[in-house]
Amino acid sequence: MGRQHSYRATVRWTGNTGSGTSGYRGYERAHDILGDGKPTLRGSADPAFLGDPEVWNPEEFLLVSLSQCHMLTYLSICARDGVRVTAYEDVATGVMEEAAGHSGRFTEVVLNPVVTVADAAMVERARSAHHDAHQACFIANSVNFPVHHRPTIRVG
Repeated sequence: MGRQHSYRATVRWTGNTGSGTSGYRGYERAHDILGDGKPTLRGSADPAFLGDPEVWNPEEFLLVSLSQCHMLTYLSICARDGVRVTAYEDVATGVMEEAAGHSGRFTEVVLNPVVTVADAAMVERARSAHHDAHQACFIANSVNFPVHHRPTIRVG
């Protein structure tokens, strides 16, 4: 059996406007995300669900988690394999479909990393390392929808 890791975070609703959840439009979706020794993150629902468009929502956090996990796994693989990455940026996108009965699910996420490597000889391994990172990413291995990656590799 492999090692086991445990995680802990606190989500605290801050959107009680005085009457609690007496009606669907009568409360705010505002909440704080807290962790020991970490800055507090403000969250809300997606604006489509009466949330605040100026703060992060759960769907965005899921998208960011997939992007971060892929990037960190990818950088580790590149470091191990002698591919010197000098820049990395990903504009990730995701699609969620609503279903009847106030339900829904993500149908896909696409990661679009733009990676800069130090030498042209590293380009092919830099490209193939995305496949390896996808296979090893803890978060991608935990979701039930496809996570695609469309990398661009540059030399700089």
